[in-house]
Amino acid sequence: MRRARVLAVDDERFFREAITEVLEADGIEVVTAESGRDALEHASDPGIGAVVLDLQLPDLHGLEVFRELTSVRPDLRVVILSAHTDQDNVLEALRLGAFDYLAKPLHEEELRLAVRRALDTHALDAGWGRLRDRLARLDGCIEDLRRRGEEARIADASDRAQALRQWAVEAAADVLGAAKTSLMLLDDAGHELRVAAVRGRKLEAPEMDGVAVGGGVAGRVLARGEGLLVADRGSDERLGPADAPGRYDTGSFAVTPLGVGARAIGVLCAADPTDGTPFDDEDLALLRLLGAQLAQRLDPPAIEELDDAPVTDERAAAIARAVCDAVTAEVEPDRVLAAALRPIGETLGAAPVSVYLPGPEGEFVREAEWDGGHRSDRAALPPGGIAGALMAGSPLVASDDASQDPRYDTAVDTPADGVPGPLVCAPLQFRGKPLGLVRAFPERAEDASPELAEVIAAALSAAVRNVLLYRSLVATIDEVAEARREAVRR
Repeated sequence: MRRARVLAVDDERFFREAITEVLEADGIEVVTAESGRDALEHASDPGIGAVVLDLQLPDLHGLEVFRELTSVRPDLRVVILSAHTDQDNVLEALRLGAFDYLAKPLHEEELRLAVRRALDTHALDAGWGRLRDRLARLDGCIEDLRRRGEEARIADASDRAQALRQWAVEAAADVLGAAKTSLMLLDDAGHELRVAAVRGRKLEAPEMDGVAVGGGVAGRVLARGEGLLVADRGSDERLGPADAPGRYDTGSFAVTPLGVGARAIGVLCAADPTDGTPFDDEDLALLRLLGAQLAQRLDPPAIEELDDAPVTDERAAAIARAVCDAVTAEVEPDRVLAAALRPIGETLGAAPVSVYLPGPEGEFVREAEWDGGHRSDRAALPPGGIAGALMAGSPLVASDDASQDPRYDTAVDTPADGVPGPLVCAPLQFRGKPLGLVRAFPERAEDASPELAEVIAAALSAAVRNVLLYRSLVATIDEVAEARREAVRR
């Protein structure tokens, strides 16, 4: 998402210009207002995420402006600006929920730090809200897909089957905010992917070239059975010159394989995010969720296997929503991860479910866990095993018998009791960079599924980013306090 702007409200031109100069030098866009009424007009702009608000304004008192701002825009982060003689009003603003306060005369570094923290926390909350909205849209799409699938079972007309396929690319575009989407299905011989439906392309589906299984981006995704996320085609080392040349405006795309059980039937692709922001792990997880439901209804062989296929996608969406709700409801940042792990463990009947972060000696340290009241994970994981491979860049593992994996190490890849079992282990990432890993030990073998693992990892990656940002904010506050003490000593 595009970084939010800051509204600077002060009746003195000197302070408006000073705030603007300091923040714009830090790459932050600033909008200014010189009165309370001007501030309220500007605040209706959803692109504004934080406000630096002087309490002494010529028309309305700053506290009145603050109350109105937070009533109309509860998501705003308001940093109060005041003179040292106005401490009673400052305390009242903080009691009412102001994010921070700054004393005049301004200290440039304090201003930068306070506004950065305000914008970062605003972005986090906006991200959670965006994820909840997208999950709601995904729910609607899946419900619509169920209805269309039932209609397809009853009526075998080819035009109805094609309508279902076209609906699939429209739904993918809606959920991911993609300008271009396509659905490719295996031909009868099982050797080539053919375009079955497109959206946002100049050519119609029958006019587009097929892709051999194992060749091109789509063919490799199908052959490997793993989704592919590309933030920028031009700089991604996994792609060659012949991979999708000239097809994308932004260079960002996501592709997920479609399958019923162990049988692959095609791929679903999304490209060119409409907001210009590269697709991320959350986008790939949502595409995978949609594709998992879609695969079961696309053609007669898949429909025949519907009753035998594990319905993991519905629970995956429910888990993602539960993680969002738990994280946003938890007011103590240090308890965010524990709150996020609980719905995962309860939904899967899994214990333990744990999050690990890198430690100082190359090991992975357990940051939080859900033990179900009876089974704990290891306090730390030494380098190696499946966990070590994931942190080194290997894809996630979801296995009903992880001991068959050649990288398996009993001392690493089992809980504290050393008893093996089904394993879900996935890296937690932010913009492609590893943050840590999550692993769960489901009771049932069928719950060790890639669909569940991808969604759990996407939701928890956001939660871990939240926790790490909180810790950064605490460190920043300490820096500000030290800067203030140093200024007093001088």
